[in-house]
Amino acid sequence: MRAPFGERLTTAVARSGPLCAGIDPHASLLEQWGLPVDASGLERFAMTCAEAFAGEVAVVKPQSAFFEAHGSAGVAVLERLIAAFLDTGTLVLADVKRGDIGSTMAAYAQAYLGEGSPLAADAVTVSPYLGFGSLDPALDLAQRTGRGLFVLALTSNKEGPQVQRARSTEGVSVAQTIVAEAAARNDGARPLGSVGLVVGATVGRTELDLSRLNGPILAPGFGAQGAGVGDLRNVFGDHLRHVLPASSRDILRHGPDVTALRDAALRVRDLVRLPGIQLGW
Repeated sequence: MRAPFGERLTTAVARSGPLCAGIDPHASLLEQWGLPVDASGLERFAMTCAEAFAGEVAVVKPQSAFFEAHGSAGVAVLERLIAAFLDTGTLVLADVKRGDIGSTMAAYAQAYLGEGSPLAADAVTVSPYLGFGSLDPALDLAQRTGRGLFVLALTSNKEGPQVQRARSTEGVSVAQTIVAEAAARNDGARPLGSVGLVVGATVGRTELDLSRLNGPILAPGFGAQGAGVGDLRNVFGDHLRHVLPASSRDILRHGPDVTALRDAALRVRDLVRLPGIQLGW
């Protein structure tokens, strides 16, 4: 039985520093790397990332859509990529953003969190916008298998505020309700709960109260999408503890050379280790 995800994540960040390196094989990146835009190019891209990042960064985040775009051959590459990180100390967060109801959600959970599934990662991203309770099959299976979830709370896309910042008749935002639901699942967990949130590093000042979350916060958008060290301070304020910045293009543009790719990831990681910004892992 593996240790809970929150515990394993804390160990990984303590060892390798607070960084989630995205693995996003856009067609334009494959071309930039001199690779064909097909399953063979996808595999070379993915395995180069595995060679560069395994054992060096705390977390990697493959975006499943870019693998699925190549059909069954692309999904097979994603399976091999996940397997390449086993026992390396680097955790895999599958960016799948699944969210459905009933038996369909249970099937998604089995695919990405179930024992024996070739797509099973250490954690996945999920969408709560069919109601937080719709995530129960994934929450329950993740708890049984020692895996984790990152729940979309406050994202950086321009359409997000229409739903996420909407308020109930009591004046509570939808995003704050999601924070409260996640916090309830993390209550009493040590050293850290396994239900995290996704809060974009570019969303600016928020009114979110994260003090009771007791879980990790994935902060995508660090680097090429515009967020810097100052934005982490601005967005998270007193809640920088347990923030995990995520960066993709700012790192991946340095490929296909393995050493250059690894060095780029470590440079980004070291940015959030500067005095006054060091995160509290």
